[in-house]
Amino acid sequence: MGTEEQHLRLVAQQLRKPEGEDGITTGEIMNRGNRLINEYAIQKLDPVPGDSVLEMGMGNGYFIKEIIGRDQSISYTGIDYSETMIEAAKELNKEWIAKGQVKLVQGAVDNMSFADGAFTKAMGINIIYFWENPTIELAEIRRVLKPGGKLVIGIRPKHAMLKMPFTKYGFTLYSKDDLVELLTQNSFTVSDVQEMEEPSFDIGGKTINPESLIVTAVSN
Repeated sequence: MGTEEQHLRLVAQQLRKPEGEDGITTGEIMNRGNRLINEYAIQKLDPVPGDSVLEMGMGNGYFIKEIIGRDQSISYTGIDYSETMIEAAKELNKEWIAKGQVKLVQGAVDNMSFADGAFTKAMGINIIYFWENPTIELAEIRRVLKPGGKLVIGIRPKHAMLKMPFTKYGFTLYSKDDLVELLTQNSFTVSDVQEMEEPSFDIGGKTINPESLIVTAVSN
């Protein structure tokens, strides 16, 4: 395997599960590159007083403050596959954790330890590409949401991701129609679809011209 291919595999691996010093750097890069898609998704999530929010794959937790800063009665739980990201998020949000407003858990979305109906709202940004069987993950999300709970999924659409060479290593890509159909087939009712273009940024040595796709759905 050539050096370029090895580099692309490593980029894909770190995006899937950031680890070690490179993982810390990856988390910081994702914060910059994903700032707008996170802002758009949080706007659609619309946390209000009394909400119990679940975020899946929150990385180093840089955007947690944008959710819980809206009201002290909002509770937040983040789950991430990466121990490196959990530790970074704990450090970044230690004051909120000490207040009891934020809880962080290492784990996978296909087998979450939370009680049925524990959350009013859930969101995940750029994580669905890595779900090997999204039917299982979506069933778990539906289980931990209260009836009629809101789910916000943010991704880069397939046509944009195909321009990123590292996505051929372990990414499942979705078009707008793919994502809407997936949610609909798994007992969610799609209530809103938002598409936007964003300024370019660099990742893995490549200049990316990103687009955001934010799909909002309600559990049935």
